[in-house]
Amino acid sequence: MMMSKGEETKERILYQAAALFNTQGYAGASISDIMRVTGLKKGGIYNHFQSKDELALQAFDYAIDLIKQRYRGALKNKRHAVERLQAIISVFSTNVENPAVEGGCPLLNTAVESDDAHPILRQRAQTAMDSWRDMVCKVIQKGIARGEIRPKVNPDEVATIMITLLEGAVMMSKLYDDSIHLERAIKHLNNYIQVELQT
Repeated sequence: MMMSKGEETKERILYQAAALFNTQGYAGASISDIMRVTGLKKGGIYNHFQSKDELALQAFDYAIDLIKQRYRGALKNKRHAVERLQAIISVFSTNVENPAVEGGCPLLNTAVESDDAHPILRQRAQTAMDSWRDMVCKVIQKGIARGEIRPKVNPDEVATIMITLLEGAVMMSKLYDDSIHLERAIKHLNNYIQVELQT
């Protein structure tokens, strides 16, 4: 589907602003920074967005959608629940090595920054997290229904374990500039899925 010139400009602003907010943080990125990375004047930016807040929210949504596209692609041809869980882990690992948006995980970065300072952005991060948790829960629920996952497994508990282990491992790997922490988490999760979850 062809985009108009205005739509192309808006998407370019979103992509560049998403990377800027993800690397510098919402509070750390000024409108001057946005003008610098987009090459547009203030009026050119405000022609598409009413405020920096609106741009930040849409840029966050844009970044999350890029990641969701990767998950959809990875899950497309996977049927077995174990394969689907492993695909989710694999996409997460890929996002660390080759981020959809410069600066790492936009969900982790936004959740940390917006904790108290920006309630609307925090709500957006919660909605994105709910979506990720829901994806994991649905894989588990279908796996239980098909006899691929043990019937007593709690889907929401598995989602919590997977997400906190992966996000925590990313934080440690970034802090120490050493991917070993994420590698250990992935190894542990894959073993957990096969030993504790799979029938």
